[in-house]
Amino acid sequence: MPQILVVDDTKPNIEVLEGALAQENYSIHVALSGKRALELVKRSVPDLILLDVMMPEMDGYETFRRLREIPSCKDVPVIFLTAQAESESEMKGLSLGADDYIAKPFNQGLLKLRIRNQLERKFYRDHLSDLVAERTSELSQKTTDLQKTLQVMLTSLGALAEFRDNETGTHLRRTQLVVRKLAHAMSQMDEFKAELPNEEIVDEYAIAAPLHDIGKVGITDGILRKPGPLTDAEREQMKKHTILGYQVLLSATQELNNNPMVVIAANIAKFHHEKWDGSGYPTGISGKEIPLCARIMAVADVYDALVSKRVYKDAIPHEESLRIIHEGSGKHFDPDVVKAFDTFENELPKIYKSFGE
Repeated sequence: MPQILVVDDTKPNIEVLEGALAQENYSIHVALSGKRALELVKRSVPDLILLDVMMPEMDGYETFRRLREIPSCKDVPVIFLTAQAESESEMKGLSLGADDYIAKPFNQGLLKLRIRNQLERKFYRDHLSDLVAERTSELSQKTTDLQKTLQVMLTSLGALAEFRDNETGTHLRRTQLVVRKLAHAMSQMDEFKAELPNEEIVDEYAIAAPLHDIGKVGITDGILRKPGPLTDAEREQMKKHTILGYQVLLSATQELNNNPMVVIAANIAKFHHEKWDGSGYPTGISGKEIPLCARIMAVADVYDALVSKRVYKDAIPHEESLRIIHEGSGKHFDPDVVKAFDTFENELPKIYKSFGE
């Protein structure tokens, strides 16, 4: 039975929530303050938290920050309960990392639906994390003869996210190839020989690359498949795919004694939208603070997006795409990765043609 923690200092609100969820087969626990909530989650971790924004002493935002500092609560879905102006409260809550919000007075049907959706997403993420850990553990214990099997499995998991995002079937193979060529080119540069000492590490970068968008499995179809532009709030939700992917893969690494390949995949998933100048997301780190694998993935991913035709845009020619990559050097991209890209960029039109692009 799913455990739901309601954090609200107003008893009438709690009674409304308990009444609305009485027939939903949930176990409801109540905390009348943020401080009490922090005490309860240390004893028993809930499956979902309904958190009121306006509370005395410690408001919902501060309570949320402290909850996320507790390792066992980092992945617990949190829905803010608010009576404030919708745009203000929604943006603030989502920017902090909350999963959803519900405005008072509660629409019971909407309340039940959003709770159900968050619990289903948590179940799916937990299941996927367990699956990644279980399957990768089995494969990592075998000889190098099974390396191809591991690659197929990781690519298949990555394809799951691409399928939900209406992505073309060859995107993973193309970006994987570009990542491999970038990593190989950089392994020939003296300043990167320590990070890329041999072809085995280059292979690990390439095998991990298809999981860069695995976190999209945790983004709702309404946002992921939306044909028009996203709202600011929806864009904030979409950005969470980097953190969701990292959390799934990080859980797997903990079960696998920090398997290097999965650690690389986790770093790619989290940091491939960071930018060299610090203007990216989710953390806004810059320069060499960004893991090398993610700096490489950023160039491969953007190049592929530029030269590929989509339902919402035409393909951009190679030369124009190359110009855009060069313009991003030192801003969006690591200049050394762009330098490595230049060593083989003239090969890419022919390679992409072989993929049918």
